[in-house]
Amino acid sequence: MNESPEPLDRASAEEYASWFKALADATRIQIVSLLARRRTPMTVGQIVEASGVGQSTVSHHLKILAEVRFVLVERRGTASLYRINEACVRCFPTAADVVMGNPVPAAPACE
Repeated sequence: MNESPEPLDRASAEEYASWFKALADATRIQIVSLLARRRTPMTVGQIVEASGVGQSTVSHHLKILAEVRFVLVERRGTASLYRINEACVRCFPTAADVVMGNPVPAAPACE
């Protein structure tokens, strides 16, 4: 009888859990999707206009997404511009695959 494989190491599990937790909200999924499809930095006002969600709600969600680095913030003068973290676009499917038991592929580090 084959032994059960080992679980994912704790540090990786905690990192992946923070990513999944950050995406556990439909509005955050919409914001990430918008930024990933636009591929250009956007202001909070532009995200509000495109998403139809209020400014304070968008700002709250952007803060959570920035904490796990799905979204990066650029300062231009007094404006903050938000853009998708391209490394996360490449790494997130890998994280989902690994959590679901697929082998760890050779992938760039997510930063």
